[in-house]
Amino acid sequence: MNFGERLKQVRLDKGLTQPQFAQMAGIEQSYLSKLENDKSVPSAEMFSTILAGIGMDEKTFLQDVDEEVLQTTLRHIPAVSQFTTQVAVTQANHSRRWLFGAAGAWVLGFAMMLAANDGIFFSQWRYHYQSPGVIRAGEADNIHATHREIVTLRQAAKVITDEEAARELADFQSTRARPVSVEWSENRGAAYAEPAEGGHRRFELVRKEYVQAPGNRILQYLGAVVLVSGFAGLFIEWRLRRLKSKR
Repeated sequence: MNFGERLKQVRLDKGLTQPQFAQMAGIEQSYLSKLENDKSVPSAEMFSTILAGIGMDEKTFLQDVDEEVLQTTLRHIPAVSQFTTQVAVTQANHSRRWLFGAAGAWVLGFAMMLAANDGIFFSQWRYHYQSPGVIRAGEADNIHATHREIVTLRQAAKVITDEEAARELADFQSTRARPVSVEWSENRGAAYAEPAEGGHRRFELVRKEYVQAPGNRILQYLGAVVLVSGFAGLFIEWRLRRLKSKR
């Protein structure tokens, strides 16, 4: 609204007639009528006199006046210039906060999606390891692969009899050859050892497979939401400025 409309709005809000309002403002009724009908523009001194008379500060009065009116019709009034400057600074700070917030949302959203894609927080690989059985102290790590060959060589060298060889092979197969398979979300290398009853077990990597962990799916979705919210924030800020400029 322009100056006259705003002045009339204040008078009506107070429930006063023109004579009553003119007396409160310390001006003639005829002059008030000209102001309300935009047939006259107040001087800087008269502007201050009117606001002082009706007990209203510049900011409260001017915040509903069109920006174009402030920058053209009323620009000769120092209080108006100060108000428009402060409004411009406030809008710039407001826009800057929205811009920084949107940029932060973009960075955070992109980082979340990148972390989900690279499996930084939730591994997207499964590592399968297998152990053929228990290895006793002093035995080679490949004892389960070479045991039969060793027994056969001892049998051929007449170190043990055929019956002893058969018994030893059967005993090893029944008590020692107990395969165990495990899987891990982290890579433990090509092989690793763990203590076991009577010795230790050597687990060797047999395969790895790609899996999309639920945590990564959630993180990727949240990252996309945060990223989009950055663009939505900028759009909302732009729309608010457009609507404010049209008032």
